[in-house]
Amino acid sequence: MKKLANALFVLALSAPLLCPAPGYTQEQWPNKPLRVVVAFAAGGATDIFARMVALHLAERLGQPVLVENRLGANGTIGTESVARSPADGYTLLMGTIATHSIQQSLLATLPYDPVKDFMPIVQVASQAYVVVVRTEFTANSLAELTAMAQQNPGKINYASAAMGTAGHLFAELYRARAGIDIVAVQYKGSTPAMNDVLGGHVPLTFDVILTTMPHIRSGKLRPLAVTSARRSPLLPEVPTVAEQGFPGYDAVGWNGLYAPANSPQAIVERLNREVNAVLALPEVRDRVASLGASVVGGTPEQFAQFMHDEATKWGRLIRDHKIAAD
Repeated sequence: MKKLANALFVLALSAPLLCPAPGYTQEQWPNKPLRVVVAFAAGGATDIFARMVALHLAERLGQPVLVENRLGANGTIGTESVARSPADGYTLLMGTIATHSIQQSLLATLPYDPVKDFMPIVQVASQAYVVVVRTEFTANSLAELTAMAQQNPGKINYASAAMGTAGHLFAELYRARAGIDIVAVQYKGSTPAMNDVLGGHVPLTFDVILTTMPHIRSGKLRPLAVTSARRSPLLPEVPTVAEQGFPGYDAVGWNGLYAPANSPQAIVERLNREVNAVLALPEVRDRVASLGASVVGGTPEQFAQFMHDEATKWGRLIRDHKIAAD
C-alpha cells in the first residue's frame, strides 16, 4: 500500500507533463527572455546556483535568462508568484528544501501547493551542513557531544537561524536520534546565530559549509560532523553524523528548478536536457563543489520522488516534535 501511495504521489507530480499547452511547437520556444525567480536574498547558495545555471542556460537556449530575487515570508512570496505565473516556460523557480519539503508541514496555511502548483524539472544541487562548536568547547567529536548532552540534559544550547529552518530541523533530527535534550536558541537569520556562536554565547550550531569554512580555517570553530551521507571533499577528515553512531542519518539542503503546473511537456523535457548539460560542465561542477555542495541532475521523475521522500521525512519530524513556525 505504501509503495502504491508513493507511486501515486510521483504520478501526481509528473502528470502535468502530459498536458502540453495548445498551439505550442518546439520551434516557437524560446523566443523571448526567461526569468528564474529566487525567493531568497542575493548572495546565498540558492541565488548563486540560480545565476550559475542561468548564465549557461542562456548560452544553450539563445535567449537571456534573468534571475529575479523576490523576498519575503521565508520564501513563500517568491514561490507563490511563480505558482501563479503563466505556464509557458518563461517563468521558472529555483526552489529549495524549505519551499517544497518543509513549509507545507510547518505552516498552518501556505499560499501555494508544492505538488499541485509546480512541475519539477531537475534537482540542481545538494548542500551538506556541518556541526560546529567554538574552539573552547570541550567536545572534540559528535560522540563526546552526545555523551555531554546525556549527562547534562537541557543545559547545552545550540544556535538556530529560525524555527523550522533546515539547520534547526537537522539539529532536531540528531537530537531525536540521540535521545538527548539540547535546547534551540532561535535567531532572526543565520548571521546573528553564527555571531553568537563566535562570540561564545552559544556553544554550537548546524550551518552550511559555505558559511562555516572561513571560521573553521581561522581556527575559531571546530567541525564535529557533516550531515550528508558522505563526507565533504572540503572537509574530508570530518566524519559524517551517520559514521558517529547514527546510521542512516542524511540531511542536506537542496535546490531544484521548477515550472508552473501544466507547462508544456516539450518545454519541461527541453529544460531538463539543457540544465543537465549545464550541470555536467567541469566549471559548474567545480564551482558547486567550492561551495560545499554537490551537483545532482537527473530526470523530473527522480526529482519528484526525492521531493516526496523529503516532504515525508521532515513532515514526520515536524509533527512528532510539534515544531511550529515563529
